[in-house]
Amino acid sequence: MSISKKTFGKTSDGKPVNLYTLKNRSGAEVSITNYGGIIVTIKVPDRTGRIDDVTLGFDNLEGYLGKHPYFGAIIGRVGNRIAGGRFALNGREYTLAKNDGNNHLHGGIKGFDKVVWKAREAEAKDGTSLALTYVSTDGEEGYPGEIRVKVVYTLTRKNALRIDYSATTDRDTIINLTNHAYFNLAGDGAGDILGHELMLNAGWFLPVGHDLIPSGEILSVKNTPMDFTTATTIGARINEKHPQLQFGPGGYDHCWVLYPSPTMPSLAARVHEPVSGRVLEVYTTEPGIQLYTGNFLDGTVVGKAGKRYGKRHGFCLETEHFPDSCNKRHFPSTILRPGETYRTTTVYAFSAG
Repeated sequence: MSISKKTFGKTSDGKPVNLYTLKNRSGAEVSITNYGGIIVTIKVPDRTGRIDDVTLGFDNLEGYLGKHPYFGAIIGRVGNRIAGGRFALNGREYTLAKNDGNNHLHGGIKGFDKVVWKAREAEAKDGTSLALTYVSTDGEEGYPGEIRVKVVYTLTRKNALRIDYSATTDRDTIINLTNHAYFNLAGDGAGDILGHELMLNAGWFLPVGHDLIPSGEILSVKNTPMDFTTATTIGARINEKHPQLQFGPGGYDHCWVLYPSPTMPSLAARVHEPVSGRVLEVYTTEPGIQLYTGNFLDGTVVGKAGKRYGKRHGFCLETEHFPDSCNKRHFPSTILRPGETYRTTTVYAFSAG
């Protein structure tokens, strides 16, 4: 097991940025930059032992400094959407940036995906770890309270990438951290992901409206194209004339309701790519998982090695509390108070067969 560090460039205001590469003895490696905590590469073997990068992104920092769809980034303070860019807490209303139509998305104009984190190598019993820390000041992007955030990435000996999130605050606030990695188990730039076989360990999902904000209902997946309780190709029903698949450019961009353990990550999803044989299993302590099928990718983003990312060339499995939880009291709470510690864990486990 090893970790190395190299210069990755500078931000527009001159802050130096590094790239850290974690490797294990099986040949797997993960590269992470402290700009946005972005996962730049995930290289894992297929059934023949061939190593490929299975996450979308850029070869250099300049790509991440420009406009892009949150490739591989830590998302916060609050991941996903907040309706109307506002929420109430302790009888006071807070106004946030509306950076997604009339809604607030992924932490705002300058969320955690666009800041430079402090980085250090950390000890791990089962692999190599990189610990990232960031202090978000009171009022940053409109959120109350100063919060101290820590995200630890660990590449294990068994080709799993574990992400441990924690945070504390000095004032009541809301928080909902996730990672926005785009996966293609056939390899970065290998085309669409419609042939990937997906199982979601979830019998319920959150229906959304035209603005992709949950209505507040929690519906059964039974007899709908949202049913992935048994392995089904992502593309099998993605173009059906179901109301939930017609918003925006069409496709999946929904949160499924999981059966989590508060202390031990539970199986949330399993994805198999039949040509390479690669398998991705997602384990989490979170109550929800957002499947996004790259609907807004349109070929204008040029990624690694000059490859253009077209519609549905990657999928995301974002573990999270439910979108817009701060405005829906019956959803799992995203409130963090002084004296409490926010903790969640997600594991992306790779194999092949």
